[in-house]
Amino acid sequence: MRAMQQLLDSSNVLNHVPLPMMLTAPDATVLWWSDEAERTFGYTADEIVGRFYPFDKEERSTIDQLIWNQAFQSEDPISLKNFSLQTKQGEIFNASAILNSVTIDNEQFVLVVFEVDNLQTIYQKTSAQELASLKTGIDKTFMVTNLDVDGLITYGNELFLKSSKWTPKRVIGKSFWQLFPVESTEKLVNQIWYALKSNRVWQGSVEKITKEGETYWVDMTAIPVLSTNDEPLYFTILEKDITEKKRLQMHLEQIAYVDPETGLMNRHRLEKVVSDYIREERHFSFIFLDIDKFYTLKDVHDDESETTLLLEFSKRLKMYFQDSDIARVGEDEFVVLTSLSDWFTQGFLSYLKQHPIYIRSKAIPISISGGITRYPEDQLTFSHMMKASIVTVHKVQQEGGGNIVSLSQANHKALSKKAMIEKRLIEALHHKDLTVMYQPQIDLSTGKIDAVEALVRWDDAVLGTVPPNELIPIAEESGMIHDIGSFMLEKACEQAALWSRNGKPMKISVNSSIREFRDKNMVKKVRQALDKYSCPAHLLKIEITEKFALEAESEQSIIRQMLQLQNDGIIFVLDDFGTGYASFRYMQLLPISELKIDQSFISGLMQQEKPQKLVHGMIQFGKSMDIRVIAEGVETKEQLDLLKKLGCDAVQGFYISHPVAASEIDIQ
Repeated sequence: MRAMQQLLDSSNVLNHVPLPMMLTAPDATVLWWSDEAERTFGYTADEIVGRFYPFDKEERSTIDQLIWNQAFQSEDPISLKNFSLQTKQGEIFNASAILNSVTIDNEQFVLVVFEVDNLQTIYQKTSAQELASLKTGIDKTFMVTNLDVDGLITYGNELFLKSSKWTPKRVIGKSFWQLFPVESTEKLVNQIWYALKSNRVWQGSVEKITKEGETYWVDMTAIPVLSTNDEPLYFTILEKDITEKKRLQMHLEQIAYVDPETGLMNRHRLEKVVSDYIREERHFSFIFLDIDKFYTLKDVHDDESETTLLLEFSKRLKMYFQDSDIARVGEDEFVVLTSLSDWFTQGFLSYLKQHPIYIRSKAIPISISGGITRYPEDQLTFSHMMKASIVTVHKVQQEGGGNIVSLSQANHKALSKKAMIEKRLIEALHHKDLTVMYQPQIDLSTGKIDAVEALVRWDDAVLGTVPPNELIPIAEESGMIHDIGSFMLEKACEQAALWSRNGKPMKISVNSSIREFRDKNMVKKVRQALDKYSCPAHLLKIEITEKFALEAESEQSIIRQMLQLQNDGIIFVLDDFGTGYASFRYMQLLPISELKIDQSFISGLMQQEKPQKLVHGMIQFGKSMDIRVIAEGVETKEQLDLLKKLGCDAVQGFYISHPVAASEIDIQ
């Protein structure tokens, strides 16, 4: 039996696991008995295989046939607690067991892992050397990284450090997400993290980056290490460097121009065909298609089913888009080059419903998100077509998926401008061409300026003035928000220290992102900036958004950093209050001392009664939590007077002052 041969081949690996285990057939007959089970129970494999052990008599077995049947039908492990087992020597002790349904070469088995009360004593006698040998073998064979439950690195062995070019001092405390290219974090890396947090092992090939930003590839196995009550203690990542293999594969694909799994064109061939079309001045549509929630489908099915799914989907693409060029550009991403109309392309969704894909006689519900980019009307290069398509598909998926759409001309122009902004921003950060403006806040009880918000401004020689609502989202997507954040933090500390030395102390607030706080060195970075300019910590305020707050409430490492900075005297402000997710839980968890009512509520304050009630409710909420309330976007005296009447603590907006240079602020 092929499955049994696979089992025998893997038994050496399983025998290194320091827990007694056995594998059984559907009728509960033992097929394999681990070395640790021999040591624990005293019976050899020859004495056990073929029997129903360790239960003496089948008719009075603690784990009966019904339990076995339940184990086969359940996707989740079954845990049995507190039953008696007897060793060959007659010793009786309490035990527990975990039953896992496993599939080997399409045959189903039950893997039983025992936990016994006196196992610790046995381990102390027999397993210490084995565990040490196992650890040595793993360290010499794999790159090993350990993560805490927040995803922060707590250990990296020599092989990991060598490949990633990190030093222990620099990598400890870094976020798991920082080991991957920015474009990977939103999809694949989040899938890995979700699997670990769900107490599941994840395996696959992953692209990573070194400390210097160089790409390398690994085969990764990510393992959750659980406590006795199934709570994660930490996560272990085992990796083998496959960079050379991956490069060879990519090189061969470049030569062959064929995706080996589906037989379609690969990305390299697609790029060449698109270049040829452009050179020939042919008009065509670039159709980018992405299978929605593909990773969820992968979790439900095995590798063989995944291959079948991709092959069957490819066949339907060929049947529907006949005489068109079709390529596979990602695991679940495809591109069609066609001169057919948009309505015909959108008809592919109906075609899929009429021709469903069956796996093991079961129809698989597939949803597709797609983007249509036209040449030359929309974009003029392959890379810009790809970027526009990804933006379109992402927009469709945010709206629920299952649609194929095209962006408007205005959207395409915005994308082209975005690409130019990214390119110019790199140069601006390198040459420190950004400037800082300050918008005053008035304390309504004193009528005086008591704080300012530091705002980044960029006047580029080519682009002209780039407004913040364009600059900040692009910086966040490209990862350059870290550089802007560092620049703004230093400038704010420098200016606050200068005002303080001149006898006119003034609080300055800076905006921060969740990505900055995922770096465990954020506290250190803030403290260094304060020390560098001798800036008192109580003069610095850090503004976060509701989206930041919602994500931070589930990441203990971020909460810890915020609490550390609050203890230093730094004030945290919740910005744009009322526009984000409706959750007050983070108000309990995060050290928020001030909140800013978003200007969208202030703009209609004098026209309608409802905004007044909303704003009044927000102010009362803040006061009930001992939180200072600031209203932003105040543009008229009437708004200011009403806010003062409603009990607002401070205001900010054009009526008070536009953002100005530090020298223009009249500090009283």
